Amino acid sequence: MKILTFDTSLNKTYLTYGEDEKILENREITSTDEKYHSVSLVPEIIDIFKKYDIKFQDIDVIGINEGPGSFTGIRICTVIARVAAQQADIKVVPVPSLEILSRINKTDKKSLVLLDARKHKSYAAIYGKNGEEIKTPDIVVYEEAAELCKSDDFEIITDSSMKKILSENGINAIDYEAEDYPLGEYLYRATLEKLSSDNDYFWAKAKPLYIQPPSITMPKKAGN
Repeated sequence: MKILTFDTSLNKTYLTYGEDEKILENREITSTDEKYHSVSLVPEIIDIFKKYDIKFQDIDVIGINEGPGSFTGIRICTVIARVAAQQADIKVVPVPSLEILSRINKTDKKSLVLLDARKHKSYAAIYGKNGEEIKTPDIVVYEEAAELCKSDDFEIITDSSMKKILSENGINAIDYEAEDYPLGEYLYRATLEKLSSDNDYFWAKAKPLYIQPPSITMPKKAGN
């Protein structure tokens, strides 16, 4: 079974290709002054296909980060996966970004994952030590996030912005952006595990997990 996974919703673009349990290609693309990392996704996919002499019709499963995260990144992930899957009859396995990040935790504690959602809010989810979802990804205000952190049962995983906010409240957390964690591999493994469920993972069911709608700026009226 050939599996292609990609993630443009977090701090980098993560792109992984493999066959069953074996990962053959694992790439990370960072942003530069000239371009944002997600614009490199399609060229990198094409490069992998050339390297392994394959095409989308050869892929059995696509795994993606469904969000929450970058609004543009979530859309890119979902649109590319759905278009390719529709044309080539491929399963699409969506994985929440918070679940991907929970795999950083290598302790026996549960994972509390918090990402800054701006506007004094945080995305939050809790996962068991075996990856089972305990608290579905949701949005909470900073005070609620800090309250969740008071339990000693959690290994807390955040982004750089949320770590700074928690630190101001005397709370320690793992900043996923501060280390080079293999998030592409985590997405690949999560995709593989989810395939053992009863879900058919029909491509049309894959939708962005926004949780919080993007801000809308209305154009000013003439004379204002």
